[in-house]
Amino acid sequence: MNAPDLASQEWRQKSAKQTRLAYGQALLEIGARDPRAVVVSADTQDLLGIRPYIERFRDRFIELGIAEQNAIGAASGLATTGLHPYVCAYAPFITARSMEQVRNDVAYANQRVVIGAAASGISLGVAGGTHHALEDLALMRSLPNMTVIVPADVDEAYKAALCTLDIDGPVYLRLGGRAEEPPVSDPDAPFRPGKAVQLRPGADVTVIACGALVEMAVRAADLLQKEGIGVRVLNMHTVKPLDRDAVLAAAAETRGIVAAEEHHLTGGLGGAIAELLAVERPTRMRLVGMPDVFAMIGPTGPLRAKYGMSADGIVNACRALLA
Repeated sequence: MNAPDLASQEWRQKSAKQTRLAYGQALLEIGARDPRAVVVSADTQDLLGIRPYIERFRDRFIELGIAEQNAIGAASGLATTGLHPYVCAYAPFITARSMEQVRNDVAYANQRVVIGAAASGISLGVAGGTHHALEDLALMRSLPNMTVIVPADVDEAYKAALCTLDIDGPVYLRLGGRAEEPPVSDPDAPFRPGKAVQLRPGADVTVIACGALVEMAVRAADLLQKEGIGVRVLNMHTVKPLDRDAVLAAAAETRGIVAAEEHHLTGGLGGAIAELLAVERPTRMRLVGMPDVFAMIGPTGPLRAKYGMSADGIVNACRALLA
């Protein structure tokens, strides 16, 4: 697959620092490159910014409304005919409500279906617990055949979406909500599924983060650097398959690992890292994420801070690990 000419395109401005909109912009490029691509929406034409796609590829678009189970079933059926469906949905609904269809119709059948899941974590904090997705990574990474990708910013989301053109199997692409995601990745670097990206060097402690927590991990590393603490920051944009080599190297070369994610502390990125290290190289760890409660209703930023999903939370976890 040829890489996108990132410098010459307008998609970045239209993405407005939101990965959900970057996915919608990438669908325009995907539709142009792949005549078998078809978009299946579960009432997400505005959430994922796909109206330009609909205008250009109206004959390769299906709107199924607020019916995620139908959307997954339809996508699987389309895949059996040789088409390449891209599902547009809310993360809390496409994972919880249609888990049976994702498991049986997509993962079990190993269908080439890409699920673009917006409003993950507590990025729609004001909408309440029904619209929070804090268990989706645990659900999706537990499924055989499923690739699970969590972009950190719009550049990564755009390139991750394009990389699905070369993945012959189901993909869960976890996207944010209506909150800005500051740029943190190298816009000129290629996206390689299953390969972590080191954003900061360090020999004292390693922070492995995904999604919205990557930018916070970088800020935490810069704060701790002023105290003489060297923090290695790994952007683990692919939760499955996990970059085993990067994790094991961090365990061998630093004094411990802090995993940071906008997800429950059970079953997500931290769980995947702990499972690997428990068998291969037992290592001191701390986990930054959502505790075993349902999040309150409120603005996303203050909610993240309340539950420790912040740069300060990561700093505190690093200090505790090194104490």
